[in-house]
Amino acid sequence: MSIVPNPESQIPNPGSPTIAIIAGEDSGDQLGADLIEALRRRYPQARFVGIGGARMQAQGFESWHDIRELSVMGFVEVLKHLPRLLRLRRTLVAHLLETRPDVVIGIDAPDFNLAVERRLKEAGLRTVHYVSPSVWAWREKRAAQIGRSADRVLCLFPMEPAIYARHGVDARFVGHPLADRFPLVADRVAARETLQLPQEAPVLALLPGSRPSELSRLGQLFIDAAHRVAAAIPGLRVVIPAANPQVHAMLKTMLANGTRDETAPLLLDGHAHEAMMAADMVLLASGTATLEAMLAKRPMVVGYRVAPMSYRIARALNMLKTDIFTLPNILARAEGLPDLPVPELMQDDCTAEKLADATLALFRDSERRGAVVAAFEHLHQALRGDDDHHAADRAATAVAELLEHAHARA
Repeated sequence: MSIVPNPESQIPNPGSPTIAIIAGEDSGDQLGADLIEALRRRYPQARFVGIGGARMQAQGFESWHDIRELSVMGFVEVLKHLPRLLRLRRTLVAHLLETRPDVVIGIDAPDFNLAVERRLKEAGLRTVHYVSPSVWAWREKRAAQIGRSADRVLCLFPMEPAIYARHGVDARFVGHPLADRFPLVADRVAARETLQLPQEAPVLALLPGSRPSELSRLGQLFIDAAHRVAAAIPGLRVVIPAANPQVHAMLKTMLANGTRDETAPLLLDGHAHEAMMAADMVLLASGTATLEAMLAKRPMVVGYRVAPMSYRIARALNMLKTDIFTLPNILARAEGLPDLPVPELMQDDCTAEKLADATLALFRDSERRGAVVAAFEHLHQALRGDDDHHAADRAATAVAELLEHAHARA
């Protein structure tokens, strides 16, 4: 049932609006902080409230709840925390309905945020969803459902607004923030100096996943593949950046029985971007890291496995709407590039032998590597957009348009 709003409460103050933001993870905290900074240049007296982390709070954000309360990953974990999440959602919606901000922006976390946004939109509040779910891969008709939650969707990828347009949803491409953080030409020399790697040695960066569940399926597989590659390429240095302490401990155990000379894999605490830029090639698990490797302009081979039952269910229900999985390949197809730049070895094809063979094939084909780098340069520019603005500035403009349109109607 919709709530009829008080009309006077819906007239925004053009100089000092109240802007609510709901961010649920570390990446959302960074997006939110950049967005607040960009919006403050337009509205210096604005008040920012909702759920956010340390970066957002450093920008003057008033967080009503700890951001970690929303940082729940995985189906089982969500079920375990579902009663608490539902209580949090009810409390948050009630607080927002009482505060009646001029706009509510949900950043990513679609399972939580879209339900909140829909409730608030039904109550007459303006809503924005920042970071589109992967409607190009999973159930395109979900775009229409998202439109029932959000007055405007802010998209990171250029092919997404057209999908929403087919379902009558207002969506804007604002650019990907990672495209602003990576230089168009990566400095391999500086990256190797930072990691104390020899400038002339061939280097392979290995990224088998950022979560323990991924590492348990892929870690040893990727390490075995790297050993095969090292046996075929004299002097190869392997660099493995660990995303967090838990992943570091798991990788250290997996590497314990390996060689301990100067060619032994170098296990790092973080420094994934530096590892990619220092490398000649990257062997990695499917996910956001493939986008980072693309922006570092490094040829890559991607492998991934999900739990066999999950894979069979997804296939049986026809949930996957694409025959490619990595973001660089999806972007290349959307941009009309003639070739897909990234070899993908998924599920049963993801074996140590096949990963090693694909990696060696790229190592030995300099012409192919050059073509891949050229494709990645094109895709990097596409993610930056046609102007000189950063993603946060474009996102702030899209939010400001909603506020100013509402004020003009009022």
